[in-house]
Amino acid sequence: MIESAKERAYRKVNEKLILMYRDIGEYISVQSENAEYGDAFVQKLADFFATNYPELKGFNRRGLYRMKQFYELYKDNEKVSTLLTQLNWSNHLKIMSACKTMEERIFYMSMCVKEKYSARELARQIDSGYYERYMLSQKPLTPAIEESKRATGNVFLDNYVLDFLDVPETVSERDLQKSII
Repeated sequence: MIESAKERAYRKVNEKLILMYRDIGEYISVQSENAEYGDAFVQKLADFFATNYPELKGFNRRGLYRMKQFYELYKDNEKVSTLLTQLNWSNHLKIMSACKTMEERIFYMSMCVKEKYSARELARQIDSGYYERYMLSQKPLTPAIEESKRATGNVFLDNYVLDFLDVPETVSERDLQKSII
């Protein structure tokens, strides 16, 4: 019961923290549109936090720009609204900096929630290209490869198989792929 209560409290605090970051990001986004170039609005806000809330970490200029980016990235996407508060800030930072498309971000957010990824595990999955590998595994094989698979019973796209078959080294993988396709 104690561990369960701690887990619920952690989730609630994390939810409020993420929503606060989003709200600050929204504030910065709106104010930045109204600020004159050269006003150093974000720097002034960072100075305000440093003076009035010195115990808070992550409210420097860089952290505030990340909050702005966070808000602007997800503000019009209703798909992610329920996922946002289920991830910790470290996971959000990794996803924002490493993912190129919204589909990839949603994929990793969903994986984080489902698998309860730590920031380190998420970084490992992203760095290993898990999303790309997963997407490739979902695509059907090209017709030529399907035909080769039916004719031979398998598809040999492995260097060990090519070595075993004694394919000359002068044959490049690109030439081999062109001949198969």
